[in-house]
Amino acid sequence: MSTSILKLQNATIYQENNPVLTDVNIDIEKGEFIYLIGKTGSGKSSLMKTLYADLQLKEGEGAIVDYDLRTLKDNDIPHLRRKLGIVFQDFKLLPDRNIYENLLFVLKATGWTNEIDMNTRIEEVLDRVGMLQHIRKMPHQISGGEQQRVAIARALLNDPVLILADEPTGNLDPQTSVEVMEVLQNINKNGRTILMATHDYALLLKYPAKTIKCDEGKVFEVVQKTV
Repeated sequence: MSTSILKLQNATIYQENNPVLTDVNIDIEKGEFIYLIGKTGSGKSSLMKTLYADLQLKEGEGAIVDYDLRTLKDNDIPHLRRKLGIVFQDFKLLPDRNIYENLLFVLKATGWTNEIDMNTRIEEVLDRVGMLQHIRKMPHQISGGEQQRVAIARALLNDPVLILADEPTGNLDPQTSVEVMEVLQNINKNGRTILMATHDYALLLKYPAKTIKCDEGKVFEVVQKTV
């Protein structure tokens, strides 16, 4: 039995009606940590958006966490996203709610109802990322790196099979980026699969892993040179 979490075969990735990547073949196994790299405009973001069904897969085959991206219906999208943990560059925390309320909002929106279960789950994920002590703070009261840790905790709430991290260190200074990377590395060591789009080549050297590159309309694996 295949342990493939994500598979694209001969896929074409479109942005609006323009093909940005052609003949895309990717196979990601359970437990892998994969980098996705490429210049701005290389199709990296469009590829990520296709994976969480923000853009439609129109050509080729694609399956992610047991969902077929070609035949995905609109009402399947929330269910797909529950199996994915999505971490964005700009955190996307609700500014008018504290950390606890931000996470509670997600749980209620995804069908949780039991107060005790919700409280336990929120404390568990915040503890995983070292943010439990900030549970009652507002987003503006914590640093960018801390906000990104909360965003990672939020992505873990529904026990996702795969985490898609789109430039998670993009707005952070080098030291904070390393701290956030340590959090992601630990999550991966606990068996979670992570696909991380990044511009930060220093992180690739510090935390080597399988790397996929988008360049000139193609996607291919690159072998990192060890220094």
